[in-house]
Amino acid sequence: MHHTFYPEDVCSSRIDCDITDGRVYGLTFTNGCSGNLQAIGRLSEGRTVDELISLLSGIRCGSNATSCGDQLAKALAEALSNIKNAG
Repeated sequence: MHHTFYPEDVCSSRIDCDITDGRVYGLTFTNGCSGNLQAIGRLSEGRTVDELISLLSGIRCGSNATSCGDQLAKALAEALSNIKNAG
């Protein structure tokens, strides 16, 4: 299942990924800190949705209440909810 998420209060403007059998593949961010977000994408490849939510939830960026990682956790939680509601 492909999932697109539009993060709030961060530099990135869009998060896209595919979720297959509860694992994340092809994670990309639009805009934001390119090097860091490419690293998050590579490190996330093949990890479970639950693992990534646990690892990334609550991370802050400077004085912001959220971060791209935290927004990814929110995106994955939303995707997980959509999968459960569809099935």
